[in-house]
Amino acid sequence: MPFKLVFKNTFLILVFFSFATLSSCKAQNKSIKNEIIVAANHTKAYLPLLKNYKIGVVANQTSVIFKKDGHTHLIDSLLQLNIKISKVFSPEHGFRGKADAAEKVDNSVDAKTGLPIISLYGNHKKPTAKDLENIDLMIFDIQDVGVRFYTYISTLHYVMEACAENNIPLIVFDRPNPNGHYVDGPMLNPKYSSFVGKHPVPLVYGMTIGEYAQMINGENWLNNGIQCNLKVIPLINYTHLSNYHLPIKPSPNLPNNKSINLYPSLGFFEGTPINAGRGTEHQFQQYGSALFSTSDFSYTPQPNNGSKHPKDENKLCFGVDLKNTPYLNKVNIEWLVDAYQKYPNKEKFFGATFTIHTGDTLLQHQLEQGLSAKEIENSWQKEIEKFKIIRAKYLNYP
Repeated sequence: MPFKLVFKNTFLILVFFSFATLSSCKAQNKSIKNEIIVAANHTKAYLPLLKNYKIGVVANQTSVIFKKDGHTHLIDSLLQLNIKISKVFSPEHGFRGKADAAEKVDNSVDAKTGLPIISLYGNHKKPTAKDLENIDLMIFDIQDVGVRFYTYISTLHYVMEACAENNIPLIVFDRPNPNGHYVDGPMLNPKYSSFVGKHPVPLVYGMTIGEYAQMINGENWLNNGIQCNLKVIPLINYTHLSNYHLPIKPSPNLPNNKSINLYPSLGFFEGTPINAGRGTEHQFQQYGSALFSTSDFSYTPQPNNGSKHPKDENKLCFGVDLKNTPYLNKVNIEWLVDAYQKYPNKEKFFGATFTIHTGDTLLQHQLEQGLSAKEIENSWQKEIEKFKIIRAKYLNYP
């Protein structure tokens, strides 16, 4: 193996990278003090690690280097810097981030660069040994939103596992977590591990994707406890309380800060017949059903970008408008309780994917038993406190 990364002392390595990054970004930060700088912008911190190696990149539309007048895609920038990119790997929604949730995405060729794109979704979630041929080093650079059933962290798991099995180092370019300011929600029971949730973590885990990668390694979650040869290029000026605006939609149905903030609470509806705004311009900012009783708020879901066939397509839905909801610092289960109580066909409320979205059967039982939102939320707290102890070992930011 021509390239070797040794990552035995996470703290010292991070101190080194932080020092290098601060030096390289000094000019950028001179005019904009305390601006959050994403890892992809730390070119001086990582370019020396890439020279003379054949690189694979896991990327989508969020994998960009920011500039004063906009941004350039990481792939384009690396090629311009004469970095040898062999292949691109894309997660759910595809390389350009336009596919529907759960929509099959085929392998393809990038029209702009001519690079082969290997889809890591559908039946091909993990890179194979053949996929990794002619690759000396992998880069993972995807914007996460800090929610367990958002599948980019599952893609991270499989990429780490494949790299470990094929002795290929992995560098994760860290990006802010817009839901990194709290930890909350039901814990996943390993019995119900799936691509929609692989690890025993709360629904909202309060970690950047770089920190999460360190936890995957540290908690021995990869197959047979193998370890990925991992480096994390850190953020600058970031804390878990930072209010970070995502300049690029991380996926088609998370169009703005409001939808991203409400997503942990409304994502439960993915496993039910309730429409959570898909098929409108206010995805994950409202919910409703054609079977709810008449109310003051209504909307009609129609096919659109990111939702070719939304629930209750072309039907008038009555429901709740959440666009003016105050900024959340918790998972709000009140809306799920409300929808369950309003839905007339209780026996059809829980769909085939409800359990994998919630991470256990407990939440369904609690709703069926008529527990209040407060009682349900209180039932999470013991496991959340246990997780916070584990989480603390892998935090790179205050």
